[in-house]
Amino acid sequence: MKKIFLPLMILAAMAAPAAAETVAKSYSYFGVGGTTYDQIESELSKRGPHVKSTGLRHPGATRMNFTTKIGYANDGRHCRIVSADTTVKARVVLPRWRQRSRADGDVRIFWDTLFADIKRHEDRHVEIAKAHAREMEQSLRKAGRFKSCEAAAARAKEISTRILDRHDKAQLEFDRVETINFESRLLRLLRYRIERMDKAGRQS
Repeated sequence: MKKIFLPLMILAAMAAPAAAETVAKSYSYFGVGGTTYDQIESELSKRGPHVKSTGLRHPGATRMNFTTKIGYANDGRHCRIVSADTTVKARVVLPRWRQRSRADGDVRIFWDTLFADIKRHEDRHVEIAKAHAREMEQSLRKAGRFKSCEAAAARAKEISTRILDRHDKAQLEFDRVETINFESRLLRLLRYRIERMDKAGRQS
């Protein structure tokens, strides 16, 4: 996971009811060479995206940006938040194997299994962000009334900062658990893929 940014865009006028949280997801790829397990592992280590939080290169990464637009209404006595729309822009970086046609069948199966797991992992990062974006919107809309819109804006910043901090911790915990279970998970997925291929071959 990369650093999270939170611009709070203030809308002073009365706003319409807020829409649900929005995720704009895009994909980009980096090339991976090699025709053996060891070569592919080496390529991923050398060419994968650099993640500042770990100081290492990873086989995939997701870079996210949170933007929250907040609408306020002042009735002359109190100010309240009347809308909160959070958008998550997520750019998922994945590997693209360039030498598939030159590799043995077992290496192809390994790659297909590994790539599917990398993509699932990064897509899960986006889902975690989406869940926290939803929580942020709901918490902001329930913030209550304040003596001034300045006080409401200060409270909105506190809420957003707290939820983003919880988001960062959730992402780190997800990575921690996934790393511990990586080898056993990949072996299980490989067995399942091979069994499915064998079954399809017997039925054809």
